[in-house]
Amino acid sequence: MSFALCFFAVAAVAATDDAQLERFREIRPGMGSTFEIILYAPDATVARHAFDAAFARIAQLNDVFSDYDSNSETGRLCRAAPMSQAIPISDDMLDVLDFAERLSQATEGAFDVTVGPLTRLWRRARRQRSLPEPARLQAAMASVGFEHVQLDRAARTVRLTAAGMRMDFGGIAVGYAADQALKTLNSHGVTRALVNGGGDMALGDPPPDAAGWRIGVIPLEPEQPPTRLLQLAHCGISTSGDLWQHVEIDGRRYSHIVDPRTGLGLTTHGSVSVVAPDGMAADALATAVSVLSVERAKALIEHTPGAAALIVRLDDDKPRAIELSNWKRHEIPVSPGADRGSCATPRTLWVLAHATGVR
Repeated sequence: MSFALCFFAVAAVAATDDAQLERFREIRPGMGSTFEIILYAPDATVARHAFDAAFARIAQLNDVFSDYDSNSETGRLCRAAPMSQAIPISDDMLDVLDFAERLSQATEGAFDVTVGPLTRLWRRARRQRSLPEPARLQAAMASVGFEHVQLDRAARTVRLTAAGMRMDFGGIAVGYAADQALKTLNSHGVTRALVNGGGDMALGDPPPDAAGWRIGVIPLEPEQPPTRLLQLAHCGISTSGDLWQHVEIDGRRYSHIVDPRTGLGLTTHGSVSVVAPDGMAADALATAVSVLSVERAKALIEHTPGAAALIVRLDDDKPRAIELSNWKRHEIPVSPGADRGSCATPRTLWVLAHATGVR
C-alpha cells in the first residue's frame, strides 16, 4: 500500500505544472534542534507524505548520531573503545566519518568529531562559570584525536583506539540530516524544497517563481535585521557563532564552540557563514572556519570546490567582515526597511548563529 502511495506521489508531482504548486511548511523537533521544512507540492496529501517521510529520516539519523542516547550507534561505538578489532558501521556513520576524517586532516585537528570528552567538560564549565580543572582537561585531551579513529572504507568498519573516547557529531550531523531529508523529499517527487536544521540548511530547487531561496544572514547584534541577503539553490548553508551561546568567566567571554587543540571555548566573538555544495559540508566547514585563523580558513575555503564563506569578527568593538572565495556572487541587495517581521513571510529565511547538536 505504501509503495503505491509513494509512486502516485512521484507521478503526481512530476505531472503538475509549477504554477499549480502550493507552498507548505512544517516544523518539528529533531536531533537536539528544530527542523523546518518548506516545500512546494500539488496538494496537502502529497505534502503530508513527503513531510512524514523526511522527518522519519531525521529521527532515524538521531538514532545513529546522538551522543545523549547510550543506545545510539555513536553510543555503542564509544562504549566499545578502545577496540581490539574493527566494528562494522552503518552507511550513514561511514559517510559522516569519511568526510570528518578528511576535514580533520585538512585542518590538522581544528575540526574533530572525537572532541566529545572536551565538549562534555566544557558544558560543565559553562554551567559552573569556571574553567575546567587542569587535571580534568588533561585527562579529556588524552581521549581526543582524529588519529584514534581507524576507518576502513572498503570493509565499512571503524576501530576506536583510545580509552574514554566520545564522538560528538554536533558540528556535522545536523547538516547531513538536512541533506538526507532533502533527498527523501526528492524521492517523493518534491524537489522544490528547503530543509533547515536550526541554521544548517540544505536547499533544493527554488520556489516556482524565484531563481533561488532568499536567505538572510543576521549580524552579531541580537534582534537586528540581516545585513546580507543571499539567493541560493542546490547547495547547503550554515552559520556558526557565539551570538546565542557563550559564557563569561573571570571577565573573559568564551564561546560554546570548543577548540579541539586546546580543550577550551573560543574567545573570539563572531560568526562564520559558509555556502557549500551540500548541508553536511556547510555545517562542518562553518565549525572548522570558526576555529581556524583567518589565513588558514581562507586556504581551506579556497581549496574546497563550491565553497564560499563570510567571517564576521568583532575588532575593537566593531564588526569586521571578511569574504572568502566567491561569497559575493551569492549576495543580492537587501531591501530597504527589512525587519525581523519578514521572517514570517514565505520570501526570506534567516541563517542564525546557532549551537545545534544531536542529542
